[in-house]
Amino acid sequence: MRELMLAAIYWLHIIATVIWIGGIIFILFIAIPSAKQVLGAEAGKLMGEISKRFTPIANYSILFLIVTGIALTGLNKQFLGIGIFENKWTWILTLKHIIILVMVVIHFYRGLVLTPKIGRADSATEKTNLQKLSISLVKVNCGLGIMVLLLSGITSVL
Repeated sequence: MRELMLAAIYWLHIIATVIWIGGIIFILFIAIPSAKQVLGAEAGKLMGEISKRFTPIANYSILFLIVTGIALTGLNKQFLGIGIFENKWTWILTLKHIIILVMVVIHFYRGLVLTPKIGRADSATEKTNLQKLSISLVKVNCGLGIMVLLLSGITSVL
């Protein structure tokens, strides 16, 4: 029974990861370039709509990642307790969690601070600069997400 519960939690954790990181990759490498190619200057409107639809899904994915991550950590035999760093697995998991925390901060900064700022921008130049910052932060999160996947692979074989 324990194995079935662990498998179900792990499955939910993977689904949430695929949605969040896969969504970031889709937006960066498919949606944005396609919107720019087809719509030109109007691409921002489409990307705004995509963002409105993706952000709540990403938020729920982050919530699922936190809940299932806590459960997985607690159920893992290598977890010795908070603040106990006696094996490589704990060190790598801690690094992974720090990176995820940075990703979550970036995600909510973009959604709660940067997006409203873009909407209130007085000049086209200010708006363009803020949009470039927003895209740069998405790229940072993409790189960090790929690093988290690498660290997940490492922890799975330790």
